[in-house]
Amino acid sequence: MATDEFTAGPRSGYRTDSVTAAAGAADDGEVVRLAGRVVLWRRMGGLVFGHIQDRAGRVQVSLSRDELGVDTFQEWARAVKIGDFVGVTGKLYTTRRGERTVGASELVVLNRTVRALPDKWLGLSNVEARLRRRYLDLLVNNDSRERFRIRARTISRIRRFLDDNDFLEVETPMLQEAASGAAARPFITHHNALGEDFYLRISPETFLKRVVVGSLDRVYELGRNFRNEGMDPSHLQEFTMLEWYAAYWDYRDNMRFVREMILAVLDDVFGSRTVTYGGVKLDFGAEWPELDYRAEVARHSGIDLTVVRDLPTLRARIAELGLEVDDAASYAGLVDLLYKKTVRPHLIQPCFLLHHPAELVPLARRSDSDPSQLDMFQVVVNGWELVKAYSELVDPVEQRRRLEEQAELRAAGDDETMMLEEDFIEAMEYGMPPMSGLGIGIDRLIALLTDAPTLREVVLFPLMRDSRRGRTDPTAAGADDSADGDDSADGDDSADGKDSATSADIAGAAVEAADPV
Repeated sequence: MATDEFTAGPRSGYRTDSVTAAAGAADDGEVVRLAGRVVLWRRMGGLVFGHIQDRAGRVQVSLSRDELGVDTFQEWARAVKIGDFVGVTGKLYTTRRGERTVGASELVVLNRTVRALPDKWLGLSNVEARLRRRYLDLLVNNDSRERFRIRARTISRIRRFLDDNDFLEVETPMLQEAASGAAARPFITHHNALGEDFYLRISPETFLKRVVVGSLDRVYELGRNFRNEGMDPSHLQEFTMLEWYAAYWDYRDNMRFVREMILAVLDDVFGSRTVTYGGVKLDFGAEWPELDYRAEVARHSGIDLTVVRDLPTLRARIAELGLEVDDAASYAGLVDLLYKKTVRPHLIQPCFLLHHPAELVPLARRSDSDPSQLDMFQVVVNGWELVKAYSELVDPVEQRRRLEEQAELRAAGDDETMMLEEDFIEAMEYGMPPMSGLGIGIDRLIALLTDAPTLREVVLFPLMRDSRRGRTDPTAAGADDSADGDDSADGDDSADGKDSATSADIAGAAVEAADPV
């Protein structure tokens, strides 16, 4: 092969008939044609052994001076560098150490790397490097690649489960005139053509309910939400949420259904109903106990929310516990704070938390048996609020009253309250069937199932501080790890349902590669 085959620019394509995993499983003597990135290239006398990597994995390739001839062998051996993309055609054989290998009879450089890949020692040794340059993390870190494969399979299984149960996937606006559907601080953006400000959605809830009004009785949406709040290991400001709504269901129907869905994901994607997170075994296959929200708050904090029903008293009682209290916080905000600080850290195994105080969610239906509580539940695992669901409020008069209360709280300084949407109220006035809705934080679910220490590990390109300004090279040893810390004490549960690699070895990635002798 002429030298210009290696010095020419990038190729436009390369037809293959195999991937690395399939090539490694082929019979000896079978000719395969595949392509990938070179992640190992070692010369040993008259032989060169390398590994090429593609979407399926890695396979060993070899060059033999005796088979190729001296000139071709020397040219090919020198032409290829670690990080280059190559096309290889050759016969499969097995080395004396049992390594499945493609003996190259054709080698084409498809494109070259300009930058050297991370080596064994510097690699991607800190969190910031892996998150800022996820493409390198995926390249060198098999655990990271597998985590995102699991994410894709999990989302695919969830969609199939909902589709099989007669749910219809729909899309609703991300730019909204009002921030509603959750208690959260929104992002604001300006629409130049309309000359108006809009909010990035904090939840699709009110629009999905509009769809149900239109007689599409079971709908779901899986997409991004945005909440302009603090970031910590279990919170992101941009996150993936799944919400669904089913006419004629109540919250008990959703309790049964969401458990079935999570177990279906575990069975099909993982083959086990037990996962390990941070060294703790989480058993999803066992019964999920039902815990009363106010009873758990009383047990862990000593404050009985059935008795303490006014803001000044609750503020004083929380201050006695040594918790910092926001002067602008509402009664609902303080109840939520109390729960998060005293109860949530103790809820490790999967459980249902039920019957929240009525003040917490203005879109939820109050219980007929006790109007001071909601027909509502959360699924809590590992101290993370994974799911939030409730029987929906469908009375437009009562809904208007509650949202007007939210507007008063916002005017008083609480910028996490919901906004009044006149169009939503109008849709309710045309008649809304009884229904139950549910939201689940996809990023949190994936993190729990893959033992990821933070949500950033399960998002391909998480937003990070100063990501567009000058900084030191994060692949260098000792680079700052600004993405690994907790940037806020808490922050809203932005992934909470409705409301809510170490150094990788490239240059020496397969030092144990098969010895031909």
